[in-house]
Amino acid sequence: MAKIRLGILGGGNDSLIGILHRVAANMFEQFEITGGVFNVDHDKSLNFGERLGLDRSRVYKNLEEMIRQEKELPEDKRIQAVSILTPNFLHYPMAKQLLENGFHVICEKPLTTTLQEARILNEIQAESNSIFAVTYTYTGYPMIRQMKSMIANGEIGSIQKIDVQYYQGWINPLIHDKDKRSATWRLDPEKSGISCCIGDIGTHAFNMAEYVSGMKVEKILADLNYLYEDNPMDIDGTVLLRFGENVKGVLRASQIATGEENNFTVQIYGDKGGLKWEQENPNYLYLLKEDQALQVLKPGHAFLSDFSLEGTKLPPGHPEGIFDSMGNIYYGVAMAIKDKVKYTGAYPTLGDGLRGMSFIEKTVSSHKQGNIWIKMQD
Repeated sequence: MAKIRLGILGGGNDSLIGILHRVAANMFEQFEITGGVFNVDHDKSLNFGERLGLDRSRVYKNLEEMIRQEKELPEDKRIQAVSILTPNFLHYPMAKQLLENGFHVICEKPLTTTLQEARILNEIQAESNSIFAVTYTYTGYPMIRQMKSMIANGEIGSIQKIDVQYYQGWINPLIHDKDKRSATWRLDPEKSGISCCIGDIGTHAFNMAEYVSGMKVEKILADLNYLYEDNPMDIDGTVLLRFGENVKGVLRASQIATGEENNFTVQIYGDKGGLKWEQENPNYLYLLKEDQALQVLKPGHAFLSDFSLEGTKLPPGHPEGIFDSMGNIYYGVAMAIKDKVKYTGAYPTLGDGLRGMSFIEKTVSSHKQGNIWIKMQD
């Protein structure tokens, strides 16, 4: 079948997230980058489009121009799906316009800056035929998908404890300087929303806890850290999780964990065993059992789950990383667009993004109300 024509909003120049999405989109040869708006400066956007080998007429000044001119093209020529790689405050207005005009959407997280905006998108998408993915990137790792399959198959028994941690230190050099913290867009509520740390990386951990366990968080209790009175955004936090009466967990997220790079770990314990995974060593899934030696599972072996193997592109012993993980999500979206979805969880949905926004708002609310338990369900 023909490749899906993809447009991109943002992600130009030396953007890390931009190259991650472009490589992922090309990985399974399911997408063809056709055009977009790569920068608010049109000249810079044109220069970047030329680097990608795009037709200058498909590099637009803004989203409105892109939608208008693409819809004037024959259906077999126009952009079909659009990736939103802009700062948080632009996610909602862009996604809304795209859904209302019939485009499929791949959106960076957090989905929006408010829960109400996420609800509106959910209502619009429910009435459309558009596929909508939110890039909780780490769900695409083969060994995370293996973990999900093993838990679903009962290999560690009934879940008793869930522990997710996401530690970074990147904001530490900025937060202690008043001018620097005031100039950082992630610490600006107008651009980032009500949360920095929980909104940026805590939602990854929340989504992962629900994704691999197959369970939903019922209640949360949060304790956040802002460090300075003039800083309106959390940069560290601990959230207690209740999945049920006897299934509890903890989510720890920090951007002031000095020296940490991207330390995301997932630990799930059942009554028959436990599973551990570390994002900085993503090819290793550790299986723990009572009175048995520690087992280390690696991707690419025939004894692993079909879901894990479908996301594995190299033979055993050849490392796969975050580009591959994002590529698996893009592949899942492509299969959905082409009506060939095989596995639940092949890509994070708008519903996952909506739930992430609910988690952000309830976490901040729990903290501000004096660290109290709050129900996740509306």
